[in-house]
Amino acid sequence: MLISTKGRYALRVMIDLAEHQTEGYIPLKTIAQRQGISEKYLEGIIKLLVVRGKGGGYRLTKVPEQYTAGEILRLTEDSLAPVACLEPGASACSRAAECRTLSLWQGLDKAISSYLDGITLADLMRRGDEGDDYVI
Repeated sequence: MLISTKGRYALRVMIDLAEHQTEGYIPLKTIAQRQGISEKYLEGIIKLLVVRGKGGGYRLTKVPEQYTAGEILRLTEDSLAPVACLEPGASACSRAAECRTLSLWQGLDKAISSYLDGITLADLMRRGDEGDDYVI
């Protein structure tokens, strides 16, 4: 699994909207400038996300605690599956019955989903706690 630029930018856009949610509808141009991302590129991403647009601006439709990183990435990525046979809509693999690695990939897929679904926009908005900035 490799998260594309689209997925990474989608997370940045959603965090930006969450951090500025008290400002009402935010123009895409403003988000693009704050994030240093092309407005044209963001137009394609914003269409995929769970946001509401009005008069040229966007805002979240739910509170940041109700969006997960997994939900956002599933909207923007073709798949988060670690192998093709676990992708949504994949044909049944003719080797599945004798595949020695299938359970490995299923476990990894479950771990990825569990991890990403356990992190909310609210979590991503938080900066590191004081004292957590040391390096060993």
